[in-house]
Amino acid sequence: MKLDMVHDIQTVYRKLVDAMARPGQLADLSKEAALIEENEARPFLLLAFTLFDQEVTFKVFSKREAAISKLIHQYTNARPAAIEEADYIFVLADAEKTALKGAIERAKHGTLKNPHDSATIFAEVDEITNTSTLKLTGPGIQSEEQVHVETESEWLAERQVKNKEYPLGVDLMFIDRRQQLLALPRTTQITINRVIV
Repeated sequence: MKLDMVHDIQTVYRKLVDAMARPGQLADLSKEAALIEENEARPFLLLAFTLFDQEVTFKVFSKREAAISKLIHQYTNARPAAIEEADYIFVLADAEKTALKGAIERAKHGTLKNPHDSATIFAEVDEITNTSTLKLTGPGIQSEEQVHVETESEWLAERQVKNKEYPLGVDLMFIDRRQQLLALPRTTQITINRVIV
């Protein structure tokens, strides 16, 4: 593997932290993802290398779930788990159309005593751009950010329900086919931009 498991992974981690701190700002993971020789779920392997260890549980939604889960476990020692128990959830592009909505609905969202005991969901989508479909506001955003997430999945309403009782909720990240990552922490407020004619 060409990926440097120290320096490249540190770079990816910094990019993830920056993306979480500045919702709406895209993080480019293409350089690091290209260093992974396995073609299956390349960006998700990169994220697993960065975030997983033997204490972590995860769930994969994909037609290749078994193979990808085995690969992640072999590299990281993280354990596959039921969605309700998973610390991280990966929803790949080839998953069922309703997989993302179901993942958000069933993911653990923490407790008032331990709000951090919640899931982070990563979903693969066709494209993410800084155009004006969705308006983001909240911590880390000076006034507002505009983004567009190109996917057939119905996820926004389910996210709003899941995150309505802050500090409970899930953090959601999208990654597109160009390996651009968008972080939407539970503190980010999202509204659909209405076009008035």
